[in-house]
Amino acid sequence: MPYSEPTTPPELPAQLVEQLDNCDIETLRAAGSYAEALAEYREREARLRDAEEGNAEGVDERPEDLPNDVPTKATLTVKEINDNQYYYWQWRDGEKIKSKYKGPVSQSE
Repeated sequence: MPYSEPTTPPELPAQLVEQLDNCDIETLRAAGSYAEALAEYREREARLRDAEEGNAEGVDERPEDLPNDVPTKATLTVKEINDNQYYYWQWRDGEKIKSKYKGPVSQSE
């Protein structure tokens, strides 16, 4: 199957699309990483703002099994290592993504 140029999302401003079209590969990858990090940051800020305003809809309760040294904003992810699956808590701390082991994924899940 031949590769084709991706379709431009209609919600992107034409000026941004034009600027991206003129970027080299490394700059495009950096822009993509930055855009993803910025979106995560803004989502987290919106959740925190909602919590401060008393809108609990955007903020989950702290799970009972969440260790004290793991922030409430952490999400549970599954990593596969040597054909085995394990749960990890993951969260962003500044520019870094931190993880803490939770346990193996059981076969019944």
